[in-house]
Amino acid sequence: METMPKTSARLLSLLSLLQTRRDWPGALLAERMEVSPRTVRRDVDRLRELGYPIAAFKGPDGGYRLEAGTELPPLLFDDEQAVALAVALQTAAATGAGIGEASARALNTVRQVMPARLRHRIDTLRVTAVERPSTRPDPRVDGSVLTALGAAVHAREELRFDYAPAPSPGRGGDGVQGPPRRVQPHHLVTWGGRWYLVAWDLDRDDWRTFRADRITPRIPTGPRFTPRELPGGEVAAFVADRFRGSGGSGGWPCRGEVILDLPASSVSRYVRDGIVEELGPDRCRLVLGSWSWTGLAAAVGAFDAGIEVVGPAELKDAFARLARRCADAAAGRSATP
Repeated sequence: METMPKTSARLLSLLSLLQTRRDWPGALLAERMEVSPRTVRRDVDRLRELGYPIAAFKGPDGGYRLEAGTELPPLLFDDEQAVALAVALQTAAATGAGIGEASARALNTVRQVMPARLRHRIDTLRVTAVERPSTRPDPRVDGSVLTALGAAVHAREELRFDYAPAPSPGRGGDGVQGPPRRVQPHHLVTWGGRWYLVAWDLDRDDWRTFRADRITPRIPTGPRFTPRELPGGEVAAFVADRFRGSGGSGGWPCRGEVILDLPASSVSRYVRDGIVEELGPDRCRLVLGSWSWTGLAAAVGAFDAGIEVVGPAELKDAFARLARRCADAAAGRSATP
């Protein structure tokens, strides 16, 4: 007769396998666990008694499937999953989704059904989520709004929503509410601590990004649609381009070339998407982009080295404006335009 520890270990192994793929042929499960098909059937019945909804499917490769249940049975986490879960829940407050308190409660609930060994690993793992610095707190998004947006994206249903106007500097949100927006939602993303909806605007016939904290969804949703192909095909690159101001072209709106009196190795470590070419032991060529010419001049000036501007003329003009402003600041004069 089997000992209880051996049986329990086999049940955990079976449950772990069932969680890794949707359908498991019975013969393959038996082979992976090095037991007979009859033992697999018996162990499946034991897991069902514990509350796990395991369905059997017929066919030449008949087997088993772990389905979603209406109740939460005992959970199985390996060490890596436990660490990942703890990190995800502890850093949820920094997502801007307004779910910090709910995440703390969720972590506590899951912790209670874990073995003592995994509870100890979670208890010793303390993660501090630091949000990006800002002159004012990032707005929080109601969880129900994120749920509604995510559901529309998943169902590929057209969405109508009221979109609050951007607040005027120094006056708050006193703009005029426009008509409802009609979009085909494609992705829900985070950028810089804020949530955005990437969608095809039906009225403007173009791609748009909408801040989720300014969206109030209208019910019901519209008809289903066939998704369009996102420019570039990759949502992360598309959103990054939009916030650079490049309109999805894949590059910065302002791009210039300079020669720096620094080794290429010293410059390249601080340049993400620029091009650095070595010209000598202490000299290199840098091609870099930015959202504005003044911003590009300031970024190059941060290297604190001799600079020769190769071009274009807009970059040389930006350096001249920046130099005048710095001179005025040093002399205590009002800023020069």
